[in-house]
Order: sequence, then structure tokens, then C-alpha cells
Amino acid sequence: MSKEEFPSEKDLPQEDQEKQAKAAEADKAGVKDDKRVKDDKEEAAKPADVELDQLKAEVAALTQKNKDLEDKYLRSQAEIQNAQRRYSKERANLVKYESQRLGKDILSSVDNLERALQVKADDEASRQLKKGIEMTLEGLVRALKDNGIEEIKADGEKFDPTLHQAVQSVPAENDEQKGHVVQVLQKGYVYKDRVLRPAMVVVAQ
Repeated sequence: MSKEEFPSEKDLPQEDQEKQAKAAEADKAGVKDDKRVKDDKEEAAKPADVELDQLKAEVAALTQKNKDLEDKYLRSQAEIQNAQRRYSKERANLVKYESQRLGKDILSSVDNLERALQVKADDEASRQLKKGIEMTLEGLVRALKDNGIEEIKADGEKFDPTLHQAVQSVPAENDEQKGHVVQVLQKGYVYKDRVLRPAMVVVAQ
């Protein structure tokens, strides 16, 4: 068909020209609507992404806060348990060593009674008095022993700085005597596994 056989827009009837114009406008409108829908979707997606980021940040913050609170809780529990153990230990020590102070105060009386027994008794009255002092001393020593307070062995023993307090030293008579206690100036006592009072001694060097 030659070019002359195709009708131009001018040759089309008015009605057909209007239809073509409307169709073209409809196509343009459709493109605009598609673009508008796409833009709307993008605009709607932006707030959703922002909200999601905010939620993620809140979840992370709450997770960290939970970890911090859990750590504080565990630390508090550990401190409470340590305090309970210390309290139990202190209470056990108080019960175990409850007689320590009383025993220490009685030792001075024991020393005085022992000094009194060193005085020579010349008459019957003095001997009777001395006998009474001996009985009193024996009772005190027995009471101390029953409560865990015992005399420290010192005379002739090897010097032990945890049990003995050297207040004087003298030349040793032989090699075997070196480093040993040769005289006890004041008796020492232990209370269970504690030294209540070290023995004051003279050591051979």
C-alpha cells in the first residue's frame, strides 16, 4: 500500500481524532499514576524503616540494661554470701574462743598462787595455809584445762618463737643445750589452737 493509501490524522473523522487524544491522555495519566504509586510506596517505606531501626535500638538498649541488672544482681548475691560466710566464721570463732578473755584474766591469779607456794612454811598454820593454796591452784588449773587452756611445755624444750618469748640468753654448757630453754621465768599457756600467753624463758646460746 502506498503512502497515499494511509489516512493522516487530518483525514480521520473528528470522532476518531478525539478518541486517539483521550487514549494518549489516558496513557500519560497511567504513567503518572504508576509513578505516584511508586513514590507513595517509597514514602511509606521510609517511615517503616525508621521505625524498625528505632525498635532495634530499643531492643539493644533493653538487652544491655538487662545484662547490667543481671550482673548487679549476681554481684549482690555474691556479696551477701560472702557476708554470711564471714558472719558464720566470726560466730563460730566467738563460740570456739568464748573462754579466752576469762582464761587470760585468771592467769594472773594462777601466777600469784604459784608465787605464794614458793614461800617456805615453818609452822603448822603456814603449812595448812599452803595446803589450801595448793588445792585452790589445782582447782583453777583443772578448770582452765577443762576449758581448753593448758600450760606450754618450755623447760628443756627447743626454743620455739611461736610459743616462747626469750627474755635472756646464757652460754650453753654443751652443744646439745644450744637453742634450748634452760629456765622458765613465767609460764605460758595455749587456748585450744591459740597462744594465750607465750612462756617467758631463758635460752642457751
